[in-house]
Amino acid sequence: MVCAICENRRPRRFCPGVRGDICTICCGTEREVTVACPLDCEFLQESRKHELPVPVDAEQIPNRDIRVSEQFLEQNADRLFFLGKALAGAARDTPGAVDFDVREALDGLAKTYRTLASGVYYESIPTNPLAANIFRMVQDGVAAYRQREPQEQGMTRTRDADVLGLLVFLQRIELDRNNGRRLGRAFLDTLTAAYGDAPGSTSGRGSSLILP
Repeated sequence: MVCAICENRRPRRFCPGVRGDICTICCGTEREVTVACPLDCEFLQESRKHELPVPVDAEQIPNRDIRVSEQFLEQNADRLFFLGKALAGAARDTPGAVDFDVREALDGLAKTYRTLASGVYYESIPTNPLAANIFRMVQDGVAAYRQREPQEQGMTRTRDADVLGLLVFLQRIELDRNNGRRLGRAFLDTLTAAYGDAPGSTSGRGSSLILP
């Protein structure tokens, strides 16, 4: 028996991504590069503990002019929880979506709310269909959240500037957690752990995410 990927070395573990036995070298080199690894794969989860952050050029960080303070995050903890959960759900419900698709969706959403905050309405929908689907689902979620506010709180309290600030915070977390692999979902793993239905995920309001 040989590795299902390289067809050369002896296999050492079962890979749910290729549904076959593979060697440890292929597991390390092809993980989230040519193999779409299930997020609950034990070897993927173990690798997360040892991944080094991909260096990010400070000049390439989007929306650097927007300050996101800990006080702002504390004041908007409920909104951040909702937005993070909406983003995680949109990605989960978009088959094939990876971190780079979420990055495009966040970029389009941030650009959209920049225009809204300035009094102009223009949706910057990504051309990538996966990112576009995530974009629309998050937009629909934010609209529904705002529609419920007057019923639950007596008035609409969420400003466009608040949504923009939270989107920028999530952008920065994505940049910090993205492992650079073509099929990487390290950021989505973080979202799922914080807001989704994965074992160990937070069930209450607030966020376990921290500033990178």
